[in-house]
Amino acid sequence: MAWKNLKQTSFADALVCTHSALEERDDVHNLINWSRLEHLLRQIHIKRRGEKAWPPLMMFKSLLLQAWYGLSDSGLEKQCARDLLFRRFIDLSLSESVPDHSTFWRFRNLLEAEGLYETLLEEINQQLTQQGLFIRCGEVSIIDASVIEAKQNRPGKGKDGKNTQDTEAAYNVKNGSDGKRKTTYGFKAHINVEEDGFIKTYDYSAGNVHDSKLFESLFTGSEKEVYADSAYQSKNHKNRIKEKGIRNRVLERAYRNKPLTEVQKQHNRMNSGVRCTVERVFGVLKLHYGMAKARYLGQARNRARFALLCLAYNMKRGVSIQQG
Repeated sequence: MAWKNLKQTSFADALVCTHSALEERDDVHNLINWSRLEHLLRQIHIKRRGEKAWPPLMMFKSLLLQAWYGLSDSGLEKQCARDLLFRRFIDLSLSESVPDHSTFWRFRNLLEAEGLYETLLEEINQQLTQQGLFIRCGEVSIIDASVIEAKQNRPGKGKDGKNTQDTEAAYNVKNGSDGKRKTTYGFKAHINVEEDGFIKTYDYSAGNVHDSKLFESLFTGSEKEVYADSAYQSKNHKNRIKEKGIRNRVLERAYRNKPLTEVQKQHNRMNSGVRCTVERVFGVLKLHYGMAKARYLGQARNRARFALLCLAYNMKRGVSIQQG
């Protein structure tokens, strides 16, 4: 299966009037070396038989637009068909048709099945590093997790009499900032960010998995300091962090009949100012990227969506720092 040739523009493209509204995503387009990403995607759709497929880079850029604008698969199809900005960003001529929603759905899951999201995230972060936007010297890791409500989160019976809840999600119970216990049926997103808010690594789990279970799996191996809230505090983690030669900035926690000492309180106050960076990242992802609620059923599909949100977020963050 070869790729469609979309490099040639049509007469209709030459008639499009230029306008600043069509150039809103040019800052991201100019930030990234897309040929390097295309090289990573080169093994997709290389079979000689069958109908020619959409170029992987065009499909990947379409999924980035989906993340930035909070679109469903069918919404992305419609927007690519009628929006000149979208066609400009993905290099799709006005004379070409657009992929249907199921094609976007299959391609997003294919990237997850091929394990390409981690590779793409590392490549994007490497490019940001080379431009001086992502600082790796004296690297800091700030780790946290956030609950995501499942698409189908309420108990109910379908036509076959079975529970309609997402079977791969689970209940999470935590105390809110108002002191009340909050129960959510869904998943958890786990991330490791650096001081400027770039996402370095990520993971995705059912809602009942404790934050600390994925603590070490989020390490990059090159961090000099690690920050996290008190949920990650344990004797085992203290020993592991010490063995790796990393400065421990995990917040101290109080236990029954063992309140925090003044030294521990001071430690927490000093480290909370850095640790809160990860909270801002989750805030942006929930407010502007629709992370608060899962869009699909099943952990694998929602993990693929979250991976795309991380990639899209880092690109926009890079532009923000570059322009700031």
